[in-house]
Amino acid sequence: MNKQEHGTSLAALVDQGHRLLAQAGLPTPLNDARLLLADILGCDLHQLDQALLLDRTVEELLTNGVGRGQADVPQSAALDRYQSYLQRRAGREPLQYILGHAYFRYLDLRLGPGVFIPRPETETVVQAGVDALSGVDHPLVVDLCSGSGAIGLSLAIEVPGARVRAVEVDKEAYRWGALNAAAQEAAIREAGSDYQLLLADAMEPATLSDLNAQVDLVISNPPYVPMDAIPSQPEVRDWDPDLALYGGSPDGCLLPCRILDRAMILLAPGGLLVMEHDASQGPAMVTAALDRGYLQAYTHQDLTGRDRYLTARRPDPAS
Repeated sequence: MNKQEHGTSLAALVDQGHRLLAQAGLPTPLNDARLLLADILGCDLHQLDQALLLDRTVEELLTNGVGRGQADVPQSAALDRYQSYLQRRAGREPLQYILGHAYFRYLDLRLGPGVFIPRPETETVVQAGVDALSGVDHPLVVDLCSGSGAIGLSLAIEVPGARVRAVEVDKEAYRWGALNAAAQEAAIREAGSDYQLLLADAMEPATLSDLNAQVDLVISNPPYVPMDAIPSQPEVRDWDPDLALYGGSPDGCLLPCRILDRAMILLAPGGLLVMEHDASQGPAMVTAALDRGYLQAYTHQDLTGRDRYLTARRPDPAS
């Protein structure tokens, strides 16, 4: 294919990308090729599909300036960038890192190497937190192991008046979380909420110790992958930070149990913990919570029907 040719068709580029990514063994090669090309052209998938139906060329879309101000982008530069993106994806670099962002509930999060990519199943964890805070006036929320900020920022925006304190220990993940927090400042203000991000160890007793016994909700997606269950997907195994993946013990429960310990101290009497865990850890997490004195400890399923998160409540002697 002559990349300088003015009549380069979108269909030919999508087909080329599809074939290359399929040969690399990607599970969704056509969708990935379409997403990469749409990003290059500054349009969404709906606009790209319309252009494909009309048998449009790259030159036509760039000349018309479809999408995010791409009219001044040279065709050769756009095509070179597309080829670069395809090679990166064929090498199993996560799509979200290549595109530089991912959607999570109502957020468009900036992402890149060094930060854990939020998964759709974590959206159910956030929903549990939102539901738990219904009717609570100006709730105080702590997001432990906050990463990109997906959980805490969602709560700050979706729960009006929420006071959210997020904690992340890894400097690179903290940098991405700070970028996302800055990008959501207007939405947080509009919700009447407050969001603060702290670079610290979520497991340390000194972290947020000024909030001990005051927090309405502790929510966390801690590292929990069992040390002997290395993920088979290259995008996870080779790109997600180990610090955000592995739970510190063969069964992966060591770090989640430390979150249980820290949350018991942070929570106000009657306060709730919501914590994501591995599909294999549901019974173990319920037992660990009950052993530590939590009440109403249950594991809940994600949209695929797998055990995905724990809810447990700190006892309230007054009730």
